[in-house]
Amino acid sequence: MSAELPDYYFRVRENGAFVFRVDTENRQRRIEMDQIAVVNIRNGEIKPHGQRELSEQDIAEIKSWMESRAATIAARDTDDIHRAIDHLNLTAHWANSRATDAQLENVTDALLLAMHDLRGVLVRKKADRLMKDRSGD
Repeated sequence: MSAELPDYYFRVRENGAFVFRVDTENRQRRIEMDQIAVVNIRNGEIKPHGQRELSEQDIAEIKSWMESRAATIAARDTDDIHRAIDHLNLTAHWANSRATDAQLENVTDALLLAMHDLRGVLVRKKADRLMKDRSGD
């Protein structure tokens, strides 16, 4: 473990994080983590834990983490979609070269409905973008 620990620790949860202040400056030289806040990334809310009052530094660190976390989540979302594209290609290869009739019967309807739904969403969104681009010219 590095000799220098961060001043804050963020325990990630689905919509944000629990925020802890890290303390190593105590008599026992133990790492102590004191919860100071709960953060919700979706609505930007920062709730102090208990009766705490957050300092300007606390708030600045939390907001910086929130921005960084939002960027990480966005990058992961995009990466997940690229993986889905790869998986669709692998699925097409599987269906064409290795799938049995029984396997295809098991997945075809669900795949066709999912792809139909996705195609509809993508076509609608593409049309919306084209219309917006044309109205912006």
